[in-house]
Amino acid sequence: MKKIAVIGAGIAGVIPAYYLAKKGHDVTIIDQERYPAMRCSYANGGQVSVSNSEVWNTWSNVQKGLKWMLQKDAPLLINPKPEWSKLKWAGKFLWHTLLKDHIPNTSRTIVMGIESRHLYEDIIKDEQIEFDRKTSGILHIYKKQKYFEQAEDIGAVYRANGCEWDILNVDGVYKTESTLKDNNDIVGGVWTASDWVGDIHKFCNALCDIMIRKYNVKLLLDIEVDNLKRISELYDQVVVAAGVGSARLARSIGDSINVYPVKGYSITIPAKDVVSYEAMPKASILDDEAKIVCSLLGTRLRVAGTAELCGENYDIRRDRIEPLLHWVQKNFPKVDCSEYSSWACLRPMTPNMMPIISKSKKRSNVFYHTGHGHLGWTLAPATARRLLSIMS
Repeated sequence: MKKIAVIGAGIAGVIPAYYLAKKGHDVTIIDQERYPAMRCSYANGGQVSVSNSEVWNTWSNVQKGLKWMLQKDAPLLINPKPEWSKLKWAGKFLWHTLLKDHIPNTSRTIVMGIESRHLYEDIIKDEQIEFDRKTSGILHIYKKQKYFEQAEDIGAVYRANGCEWDILNVDGVYKTESTLKDNNDIVGGVWTASDWVGDIHKFCNALCDIMIRKYNVKLLLDIEVDNLKRISELYDQVVVAAGVGSARLARSIGDSINVYPVKGYSITIPAKDVVSYEAMPKASILDDEAKIVCSLLGTRLRVAGTAELCGENYDIRRDRIEPLLHWVQKNFPKVDCSEYSSWACLRPMTPNMMPIISKSKKRSNVFYHTGHGHLGWTLAPATARRLLSIMS
């Protein structure tokens, strides 16, 4: 039995902590917030979405990013202000685009996502966790023929790696989600029945409670770790799963990991009554062109999306929330948006969009589990299993 510290109580921390505790180790989870899962694992889009595995390293995305730089409501907004960490990250992003990593890394992500779906089933069955899970599949919608044709092309990669990618015509889209019928500009869609949604915040908190009660895990909150050297001397092994803070912690022992904060936003709309609930979409939807997703979590509609490269900044900008509200009003005009809450997070993104699962080069008992970007909810169990293999 080893004495192990896991830094981070979000999904990237609680999943490896759970697997380590089940193996009989003495596990302590440490987090800077007063409660578990208060940053990226608080109010994300809710999707465990293997069908959203495509990495961003394409020249078409580079062109879009440059075009959108001065458009405040753009799906991807790049702050032009010079910043060394952003320039370093962007340079590596372009390098991986030049290397044509897009298809192989997308394939690897799909495989890990499918593995994670199976691993989640085991956790949910073994621990009986309730977290507003809805196994209703994910519906991709397309409003321009160009994007729909691109979806048909990338579908070959998804199918080759075991993920459903069922092409739908306009009638098929409306049949799958009837609340879209007021919208008349959809040209087609894709349906992946095995994807599902759930409240990541509820899941992380429930799993923490189970680990404390059943596996004797210790949860230390409101504690900020600023030096890995000191904590690595107190524990046999240390797992760094602190999201964008992982890069700062790595620097404290001389390591360098290229994780950049990519800000995302979400709004949560409660159903006031039966009528407003019925107006909400029952299938989870992903608008690939707008980069916006929505999920029904119990009686709450979660709408999330956009990406912003602006450094470590948690400000909630009204001009980035408005596109989410406009998207709901356009696609689901009967949904009552008079009351909603807003939220922003910093996704820990790597230049090639692949998570970091590695051992420190400077201290043999420190390990990194971070850089999952917008797919932490989708990939965490599979990457955690790979982490355990490295640790053992």
